[in-house]
Amino acid sequence: MPLSAGQLQSYPRTTRFPSENRYRTTDRVLQILLSGDLSRLRAESVAESMGISTTTLRRRLRADHTHYQFLLDRARQYRCEQQLRDLWLPGKCLADQLGYLEVNSFYRAFRRWTGITYSEYKERYHN
Repeated sequence: MPLSAGQLQSYPRTTRFPSENRYRTTDRVLQILLSGDLSRLRAESVAESMGISTTTLRRRLRADHTHYQFLLDRARQYRCEQQLRDLWLPGKCLADQLGYLEVNSFYRAFRRWTGITYSEYKERYHN
């Protein structure tokens, strides 16, 4: 199920109790992930860019009922969808852009996001 930028940005708010200030940490992490190089962004570097420790980042995300890996996965999904709208790339290239160390990890994530394999997606939408 494709996510728009607005849906991705508001995802935590729509699944929890609405409060403008409550999800500032989650919103900021998503903003950093969506604007940065996903192959280099780890929880430690995101926390550092926010001026907090990794432990504090994890604690604040837990208070938002989410975690870093979930937000990273959503950012990767969004970036993947954006890329495939513009230009088809081989799985290895896209996996590298999204920060996956192993192309098979990317293929598993792609299937989880879309319900079809990367090659099936290519056959349906890019032939």
